[in-house]
Amino acid sequence: MTITVHHLNNSRSQRILWLLEELGADYTIVSYQRDATTNLAPPELKQAHPLGKSPVIEDGGLMVSESGAIIQYLCERHGGDAWLPSRDSAQWVEFLEWMQFGESSFFVPVMLKLYSARLGEAAAPLMPRIDEQLEAHVMFTERELGDDLHFVGNDWSAADVLMSFPAEIAVMQGYAERAPKLARFVEAVHARPAWQRARERGGPYFGW
Repeated sequence: MTITVHHLNNSRSQRILWLLEELGADYTIVSYQRDATTNLAPPELKQAHPLGKSPVIEDGGLMVSESGAIIQYLCERHGGDAWLPSRDSAQWVEFLEWMQFGESSFFVPVMLKLYSARLGEAAAPLMPRIDEQLEAHVMFTERELGDDLHFVGNDWSAADVLMSFPAEIAVMQGYAERAPKLARFVEAVHARPAWQRARERGGPYFGW
């Protein structure tokens, strides 16, 4: 059965396309483009999700939203067992931690930085705290990322898929020199044939 992905350009849904390519799953894309002035998602996306959020997938009449939930769902339902650690292993706990960290703790300062950049001087009082928190989370990720450039174990996992987006944003925000391991992780992600196929199907992605 074909999976439908509601895909917003330059968004977290790019990693869903990457995972689908890795899994060899059959999927179609419903594309949405950000407003060129505001950078916001178009109102049409609210037809797929009441909050106008992407990614959202449809699979056999089932609608699934939230990146972490989608990634785990696809791995469990569409042949991605190799991308998940065993549930009775210590790595399962690490996996759960990274899946939560990438969409919560890490992503808060990432988004605050993105939004505050559009406010100019009005954001000045908040910027020291935002920069402090973003630096702390980026450097924590740099320290914890394995020398083999994986977040759980020594091979590709769903945690790497989840963490790819905040890692990309951190590199875009100028942390490549201070977080060289994280920068190499992003390079390794982008070098994968499945990621490149996903970019071809999903359209331009942050200039990569």
